[in-house]
Order: sequence, then C-alpha cells, then structure tokens
Amino acid sequence: MEPRRLDILKALGDNTRYAIYLELARSPIPLSTADIADVLNLHPNTVRPHLERMRDVGLLRVDTVARGGVGRPQHRYSLAPDAPSLGLEPSPFPTLARALLDAAAAAGLDGDDMAEAGRSQGRTDAASWTEQDRHDHSVVDALVVEQSRLGFDPAVVEASGAATMAFTHCPFRDLAEEHPALVCGLHCAMIEGFLDGYGGGAIERFHPLIDRSPCQVDLRTPELVPS
Repeated sequence: MEPRRLDILKALGDNTRYAIYLELARSPIPLSTADIADVLNLHPNTVRPHLERMRDVGLLRVDTVARGGVGRPQHRYSLAPDAPSLGLEPSPFPTLARALLDAAAAAGLDGDDMAEAGRSQGRTDAASWTEQDRHDHSVVDALVVEQSRLGFDPAVVEASGAATMAFTHCPFRDLAEEHPALVCGLHCAMIEGFLDGYGGGAIERFHPLIDRSPCQVDLRTPELVPS
C-alpha cells in the first residue's frame, strides 16, 4: 500500500477525526475550528490537533481569513481537491454548470445576456418570503440568508444608508475565474432580482472576483436611509 494512502487511512481511523472529516465533507463552505467544535459539541482545543493531523496528510486545505481587527487571522478548513469523498459523492451541478458556461461562452454570450435569467431567479427566490417575513427581516438580512443558502458565506458591514456585503467563499470560484463576465454577471443579476422582488434596495456597485477578492456588492436600501 502506498505511503500516502496508508497515512490517510490511519488519520481517518480515529473516530473524532472521522466525524470532523464528515462535517467538512458535508459543508458547502469552509469551517473554522470553532464552527466544528460547536457542531460536534467538542472543545476547540480538542478539534485543533485533529485538523492539523488531517492537514499534514493532505486531506484538508486551510485558508487564512483576516478578521479586520486585533487578533490572529482565522483559519478555515475544507477538503483538499483530491481528498476521498467517502461515499459523499460530489453534486453533478458543478459539472452541468461548467458545460452550460462553456456553451454560453462558445456562443458569444456575455454578462448582459445572462442578466435577465439571473434577475428572474432572484425574483423567484424573493417570492418565497412571506409578507410576515418581510415585516420581520430587512432586505439585507434576507439577502444574507439567500446568499448563505447558495454557499457564498456573506459578511455584512452596514453604515448609514448603505451596506457592503462581502462573499467570503465563492462556490463557483473556478468557473468565475474562467468566465468572469458570465458567472459574476449572473450573480450580480440574481442579487438585483432579489432586491427588486423583496421590495426595496439597489446595487450601487458590484465588485467581481477579477476586481477584488473576496468579491463584494455595495447596497443602498430604504430601511437604512436616515429619516
């Protein structure tokens, strides 16, 4: 048995490490040590060495996220690209999305061509929110929920009359790097459609991945405008 495979089997032979690995395999976004500890009801100091062990044998990748303040950057873990799925087969949607984007690019379509489809989907997503939901949640809060559902892991900073939403994880990053106009144009249009369908709010500027990492959108919403 090749040494790397043996190291992987040994690493996953521990019940706690296996449970941690499964949580990371199921998660649509990278997780921090604290995230994993909360889900598994473990102390972060218990989780941390297990993460490092799996990282050492090549099972995990780690991204460093600056917190924007005092303190050490936060480490967030996800499965390495060549890590075994353990029966958690990858979704076919990324493959289908890649095929569709390649076809769209070959046909000469650009972001504007994709925009109406994106806006339509955004309005459909907004329609699932009831009037009571809209009374209880601002459009920014609702947009955070929808973008989290899609795996973008949004982080928001609000100021008087405006909000900036950064997407700390892009589930379509590889596709966005290959077809930025198509993917980022579609994402922007989905947000625009959601704001319109929810009732209020507008995009002031969308910063795609090619302009800024992480990508982000600047918003202006009625409920944030000072009276």
